[in-house]
Amino acid sequence: MFKVSVLVWIMLGTVLAGVSLIVVLMVPSFAADAIRNIPYAVAVGFALAVPLSYFVALQIRGGQGVSKA
Repeated sequence: MFKVSVLVWIMLGTVLAGVSLIVVLMVPSFAADAIRNIPYAVAVGFALAVPLSYFVALQIRGGQGVSKA
């Protein structure tokens, strides 16, 4: 389960970091201070991907959770 979650996190974190980067660049109030806001936005994207990747990994496994085998 952990391996699947890490693989999903790598992909989902990249996507969410890219989306947050685009949001920073498209919103004029954020873009005015983009050099400071971009690292925060990317970090938030990666951090938000951690719990989401766990839930996606659960769905991939059929909602069974951690197996004992």
